Amino acid sequence: MIVSKFGGTSVGSYEAMSRSANIIVDNPKRSWVVISATSGTTNDLLRLCSLPINSDEGNGLLEQILRRHLDIASQCSFKKEAIKAVEECMHNLSAHLSKQQSSKDHSETQWVDTLLAFGEILSTQLFAWVLREKNLDVQLKWAGNFICTDSVFGLAAVNLKVTYAKLQHFLTANEGFGSDLKPGNVLLTQGFIGADVQGRTTTLGRGGSDYSAALFAEALEAECLEIWTDVAGVYTTDPRVVSTAHAIDEISFDEAAELSIFGGKVLHPAMVKPVRRANIPVRVASSMEPELPGTNIVTNPLNRPVVRTLSVRKEQTLMTLHSLEMLHQPGFLAKVFSILSEHSISVDLVTTSEVSVSLTLDTAHKASNKVELSEAVLRALNDFCDVEVEYNLALVAVIGNALNQTLGISGQLFSTLKDYNIRLISHGASANNVCFLVDESDAEAVVQTLHQSFIG
Repeated sequence: MIVSKFGGTSVGSYEAMSRSANIIVDNPKRSWVVISATSGTTNDLLRLCSLPINSDEGNGLLEQILRRHLDIASQCSFKKEAIKAVEECMHNLSAHLSKQQSSKDHSETQWVDTLLAFGEILSTQLFAWVLREKNLDVQLKWAGNFICTDSVFGLAAVNLKVTYAKLQHFLTANEGFGSDLKPGNVLLTQGFIGADVQGRTTTLGRGGSDYSAALFAEALEAECLEIWTDVAGVYTTDPRVVSTAHAIDEISFDEAAELSIFGGKVLHPAMVKPVRRANIPVRVASSMEPELPGTNIVTNPLNRPVVRTLSVRKEQTLMTLHSLEMLHQPGFLAKVFSILSEHSISVDLVTTSEVSVSLTLDTAHKASNKVELSEAVLRALNDFCDVEVEYNLALVAVIGNALNQTLGISGQLFSTLKDYNIRLISHGASANNVCFLVDESDAEAVVQTLHQSFIG
C-alpha cells in the first residue's frame, strides 16, 4: 500500500483535483489518500473565528468559501451530488458559527478546532466525487475515527497506541486495504484532524496533514508515503531567492528533519519522525508535473554531500542575558530555562560565555510555535540578570552531512561570508547542520552567496 497525501494546491480547483485523481488511478497501490483543505480555506476559517456573526466581512468570507467549493462541484460529472454535499457542509458550518454566539457550554479552542475541520471535510467530500468520476470505489472516512488525541485543542498530541490499534482493527475488518489490494478501491480521509476519547474534534496544528499521513503510513506499514504538492520536490534552497536552485534527487531522513525544523516549507517537522521510525521512504513530488521524479527521502541515500541544502527563517529574535552570577555558579541556566518553560517559550539556538548566554527565538508571525516575549517574561528575567533583545534577524541553516567532522568547512563557510555580520553561530551540536544569525536585510544575499559557493 502507498499512502498519498495531497496538499491544498493539489485540490484547490477542479482541474487540480482531476490531476490528483489521475495520479491515484495510475497506481492501484495508492489506496489510502489523505487530503488537506483547498488553498486559502483554512486561512478564511481562521479569520471567521475573530469576526462577529452576520458581520459583512464574515458573510463575505462564508460566501468566498461557498463559491470556491461550488465552482469545483459544478464542473464535476456528479454535479448534483457534489453541490448537495457542499451545501450540507456549509449549512453545518453556519450552524456551528451560530452556536458560538448562543452557547457558553464549550471552550473557545474546542469550538475553533471544530470550525477549522470544515476545511478538510469540504475538500474530501468534493474529492470523493471527483474520484468516482474515474470509476474508483471510494470509502470516505472521518479522520477522527482513526487519529486518537488528547484534548489539547489547537495542537493535540496523538495517542499512538490507540491510533495504531484502531487502524489495525480497520485493516483486519477490511481485507481490501491489507496486502490483498483490490484495484480501484480507495479510502479517502482528512489530514490535520483527530478526535479525543470523547469524540470531540481536535486538530494537529497548521501543516498537520503531513503528520497525519506519516502516522497512517507507519501504522499501516505502507510501502511508501507520497507528499503531493505544487513543487517538484525538495530544493537546494528557495528558488524564489536563488534562480539556480534545483530539486534534490535523494535526501536522508536526518537531513530532511533538519530542513523541516529550520524553515523548509515543503516538509512538516512532525512528519519525519513516524516514517523514519518505521523506515518508510517518502517521495515529495508535484501534482502539477507528476512525471518528474521528485525527491526521495530515505535512510541511506547514495550521495551524501557535505552541503546539501540551505534554508532561512526570518523574523527571528536574539535575547542575550548578562550576569556576573553566571561565573562559576551552578544553576543559572536552570533558572533561565525554568522561567522560559513557565511561559511556554521554546528556544532554538543557545550560546554561552562566562557571564552571558544568548538564545534565539522564533517570533515569525506564521511560525507554528510563535514565541511572544511578554512583559511578564522580561520582568522575571530582569530580576536576576540584564536582558538585551534584538529583533529583525534571520536564521540561516546550512544542511548536509558530517559538517562537524569535515576539515576546514567552518573556515570555508565564514570566509565566504566575510562581508556580512554574523550575530551567533551554532556548530558542532549536529552532524547535519551549521546555523547562524544575520541581519534580516542580509539573509537573501547570504543564501545566494553560499549557494553559489557550495552548491552551484
